[in-house]
Amino acid sequence: MVIPNVSSFDGFFLLVFSEQPLLKMTLFVIILFFYLLTLLGNIAIIILAHLDPRLHTPMYFFFTHLSLMDLCYTTSTVPQLLFNLQGPEKTITYGGCVGQLYVSLAMGSTECILLAVMAVDRYVAVCWPLHYTVLMHPRISWQMVAITWLTGLVSSLVQTVLITQVPLCGRNVIDHIFCEVPVLLKLACVDTTFNQMELFLVSAFLLLVPLTLILISYICIAQAMWKIQSHEGRQKALGTCSSHLVVVFLFYGTAMATYLQPTAATSQDRDKFMALLYGIVTPTLNPFIYTLRNKDMKGALRKMIGKD
Repeated sequence: MVIPNVSSFDGFFLLVFSEQPLLKMTLFVIILFFYLLTLLGNIAIIILAHLDPRLHTPMYFFFTHLSLMDLCYTTSTVPQLLFNLQGPEKTITYGGCVGQLYVSLAMGSTECILLAVMAVDRYVAVCWPLHYTVLMHPRISWQMVAITWLTGLVSSLVQTVLITQVPLCGRNVIDHIFCEVPVLLKLACVDTTFNQMELFLVSAFLLLVPLTLILISYICIAQAMWKIQSHEGRQKALGTCSSHLVVVFLFYGTAMATYLQPTAATSQDRDKFMALLYGIVTPTLNPFIYTLRNKDMKGALRKMIGKD
């Protein structure tokens, strides 16, 4: 791809997959399909959880916020990516790039914490069932969600401000599919050791601390399940946790592979496909993982479409 007037453009050029036209067209169709599924699946969960009284519980309350985060994340990146895949110009304005950076960091950080909150919710449901309605009172659930959102938004604001202070010296060609901290740091014309260390430490904290809490919660859940005598009781407890565990592995696996390794240790194509995995595929799969293994959600869906 030939990029005209690089020095005169005050935004960024996103190379995406510019040297592979066939791959670009294939990805355009696939990404558009996944994006439409993401919109359909996550909006359906939000509507179902709002309309069906059976879903007015803390677990589904947290589900709706997870769906909202996935909608915000994909909508901040996918439309621009589709435009760049299809159109002749692979550009994004400076403000658009900063906006992508902020929203993606905010949603990623918030989702890390929310998945830990959801694990605690499952721990209380399995290990303290008689106290569940008291310990997970709606007011407490709202407070937990509010703290989760606030932490993610503030953390993202700090990260975004720090990255915008790094001088680029006119470099504005990004060999990636959208704006992220690691790829912007590669454009810097000064030493970014501090920024890379700060990114690593913040990422490690936001990923590993919630993950540790999730692991502790599920160790306690496993011990409680081991004590359950009836097969039906074990299956019920496992059913409430398995969907969440699948989402945790998908999200944390891709996030840790991206943010907890040295920037220079990864190839550009690998980074692009990894970004597609955690930025598009995972938000698409989340609503289907929860609905396909959840009787209440499937029942609410059948009721909404008039089959129940």
